[in-house]
This record gives sequence, structure tokens and C-alpha cells, in this order.
Amino acid sequence: MRVFFRRTAALVAFVALLWAVQVVNWITGYGLNPAFGLIPRHVSGLDGVITMPLLHGSFAHLMANTPPLLVMGGMLVATTTRALLAVNAVVIGLGGGLVWLFGSSAIHIDASGLVFGWFGFLVARGLVDRLLITLGAALVVGVLYGSLLWGVFPGQPGVSWEAHLFGALAGAAAALLFRTHVHAPRLGGVDLD
Repeated sequence: MRVFFRRTAALVAFVALLWAVQVVNWITGYGLNPAFGLIPRHVSGLDGVITMPLLHGSFAHLMANTPPLLVMGGMLVATTTRALLAVNAVVIGLGGGLVWLFGSSAIHIDASGLVFGWFGFLVARGLVDRLLITLGAALVVGVLYGSLLWGVFPGQPGVSWEAHLFGALAGAAAALLFRTHVHAPRLGGVDLD
């Protein structure tokens, strides 16, 4: 149970960090976005693979990402014990790397690539593992956030549909990569596998 609370605290701290970065970004006239955003196919924009999820274009933008980050992050915390860091590394590294390779010429920012990655992971893992707990998480995420799938298509100006698409694909890839290492948390010393 301590691990669950520690990971929940880390999730809340991550979201708080996003808000702190947003305040600094706003104070600097959004100067962090061109400095640390992902710029496809430019070596100077490669660090954006890691920093892109920390940056947003407005408080409204971050406000829209906060609930799905907390809900899906909470589901990850509750159901992903041993591969949580690895899943996030694949979602951020692979998803961001694909945006860097194939994204449109723009500065790509925001945590929605991470949101889509968590969505892709939770849904794909439910289908791959077919355990009651992972199917339940997939069902809840699908019902609450299934409309997110429209965000993987181009058409909305100023939205990195590439980050959405590649984030979701990276999340699904993580579900396939970590099939045997992702399971329900231990409760009372009994492994639910």
C-alpha cells in the first residue's frame, strides 16, 4: 500500500510540476516553448522529446489536460506495479521520437501526447492481458475518454495531432512490450496474477 501512496504522490507532484512550469512559462511570455519544445528533424529540438510534455500554450490548455492526466495516471498507479517507469519511457521516448522524425514543421508542446499514450496503453493492455482488472480499466478509460480518438486526425490548427497519434501508438506498443511485467498491485501479500 505504501508503494501505491508513493506513486500517487508522484503523480500529484508531476501535475503540480506542470502547473509550476506553466506559471514560469507564462511569466516569461511563453519563452520556454520555443526553447524547449520539440522541433521535428532539428537537432536543437531533439531535447523536446523529453521536455514537450511539460510545456503548454495556455492555462486553459493545461486545464484541459489535467483531469485526464489525473484519471488515467491514477489508473496506471493502481494497476501497473513493476513497469510504470518503463511504460512512461516508451510513451515519451517512442512517441516523442516519432513526432521528431515525422511531425509537421512546428514547435510541438503539451502533455496530450502523454495523455494519448496512457490512453493507448490502458486500452491495449486490457485487450492484451484480458484480466478482469485491466479489462475494467480499459472499459472505464474507453467510456470516459473514447472521444479522444478524434484527436489523432489532422485538421485542427494549432493542435499536434502527430503527438496524439504517435503517443497512442507508443502506449499500445508499451502494452505489448510489457505484457508479463504489468499486473495488478499486491494486496495483503497476495499477487493477483
